[in-house]
Amino acid sequence: MEAVRELARLVRDAGRTTALTGAGISTDSGIPDFRGPNGLWTRDPGAASLFSFDRYVADADVRRRAWRTRRDHAAWTARPNAGHRALVDLERAGRLGTIVTQNIDGLHQRAGSSPERVIEVHGTLHEVQCLSCGDRTPMRQTLLRVEAGEEDPPCALCGGILKSATISFGQSLQVATLRRATTCVAESDLLVAIGTSLRVYPAAGLVDLALGAGARVAIVNAEPTPYDRAAHVVVREPIGEALPAVVALLGGTERVGLAQESPG
Repeated sequence: MEAVRELARLVRDAGRTTALTGAGISTDSGIPDFRGPNGLWTRDPGAASLFSFDRYVADADVRRRAWRTRRDHAAWTARPNAGHRALVDLERAGRLGTIVTQNIDGLHQRAGSSPERVIEVHGTLHEVQCLSCGDRTPMRQTLLRVEAGEEDPPCALCGGILKSATISFGQSLQVATLRRATTCVAESDLLVAIGTSLRVYPAAGLVDLALGAGARVAIVNAEPTPYDRAAHVVVREPIGEALPAVVALLGGTERVGLAQESPG
């Protein structure tokens, strides 16, 4: 628990803290990660093709499989866990300014994190976007069409290809979203990377940005990451235990300082 105590000290001393979260924070909610021992791609290497933008656009079979995967995604029944709730506690205590998340499940918002403080750099599973006209609609609306027998439903407005409003391999991140994330990290005193392998860029590059700006970096992850040696503290304890312990060490959910500014 020494590493957890050091993390609590870093959070206590930071004027502005940003969290960078990855798939590992949602595994306790029943959503598998990608590269862990029981990860999606570890168990089914072929599933990676569903995350290739070029293959998705070119191959109707890939799209049909992707829609079945979206229909059956664990996010629809998942509930926020202790790790998500601990970040809510830190926000309400004035200890956490922004969450930059690589996750698409929306569990931070469901746990109670202020939506304006959550930056979803890889997009959201809860919306669908047309790749031709850009129309965005709720995911549930399109899944009802899938359940009714449309295996690869086209855009109702223009007939174009529909895709979840998430970022696939080979697809560029939204410029405005990435700029907002980099600004928040560059202005932080502490970046806490939670449940992320720190192998996917440009999100992983936020650690380099934080270090270059003179911020402290903490890593909470079960597996080693490429940034462990550069981090000021590495916590290997389970996320659902480590983050609530940090909250407890800081005095629980009672407001302990001035609220930090919402991300711009």
